[in-house]
Amino acid sequence: MKKFYFVALMTLMAITASAQQALQLSTYAGTNLQKYDGQECKVTVTRYLFHGWNTFSLPFALSEDEMNEAFGSDCRLERLVGVESVGKDMVLNFQDCKAQGMEANVPYILWYNGENANKRIAKLALISDAPAAVSFSDKGTTVTMACAQKQFDGKGCYGVLAKDNAEAKFTKVDETITSGFFATRCYIRVENGNPMNLLTNHLAAGEATGIDAISVAGKSVDVYNLSGQKVATKANKATLRSLAPGVYVINGQKVLVK
Repeated sequence: MKKFYFVALMTLMAITASAQQALQLSTYAGTNLQKYDGQECKVTVTRYLFHGWNTFSLPFALSEDEMNEAFGSDCRLERLVGVESVGKDMVLNFQDCKAQGMEANVPYILWYNGENANKRIAKLALISDAPAAVSFSDKGTTVTMACAQKQFDGKGCYGVLAKDNAEAKFTKVDETITSGFFATRCYIRVENGNPMNLLTNHLAAGEATGIDAISVAGKSVDVYNLSGQKVATKANKATLRSLAPGVYVINGQKVLVK
C-alpha cells in the first residue's frame, strides 16, 4: 500500500510539473498576459539594461536576493512615493525599496552598475496581468507612473533616456523619439497642469518624502533643523510650505522641503 501511495504521489507531482507552462516574456513588443494571469509559469525574461538608471516592471515578483543575482548586489531599486510642485518644476520623490523586493507590475527605477548588457531571469513565478500604476497630485497637477505591458509610441508621456542617465531624469517624448516605450519599461503622464520640468529626488529607505508625507491634517507640529534647534512651533501645512528649502526633522522623521 505504501508503494502505491508513493507511485501515486510521484505521478501527481509529474502531472503538476508538466501543467506548469513555459513563458518566454517579450521585453519589446510585449506578451499577452491575460492568457497567463493567475498561473504559475516557468518564466524566462531577458532585458537589456544600460549602465545607470533604467525604468523597470515585471508581471511577477522578485526578491532582493533574486535582484542581486540578476543585476548585481550593488543594484538599487526605487519607487515613486510622492510629488511636489515647485514653481515650473515637478519634483518626483523616489524612495529606496530594494529590501522589500520587486512587486508584480509596480513601476520602478532600477540602478544597474554594470556594463550595458542583456540580463536574464528564469524562475517559477505567479504571473499577474493586473496593472499597478501609482498617482500623486500637488497643486492641481496629477502625476501617474505606469508600466508599458506592450510597445506604444508614448507621445506626450515622459520616460528615462536609455543611455547615460546618472540622475534618472525623465524627458518628454516627442516626434524626435521614434521608438516610444517597449514592454517592461515605465512611463510618466502629467495631467491637469501646464507642461513642467520633471526633477528626480532620491530618498533613502525610511526617509520622509516631503511635507505631504507628514500627517498634519487638523493638528500642528514642531519643526527642528538637523542641529536640533526648533525653527517652528505648532506649524501647520501652510507654515511648512513656507520653510526655506532644506532638510528638517518633523515627528522624528527627516523631511525634505524643496
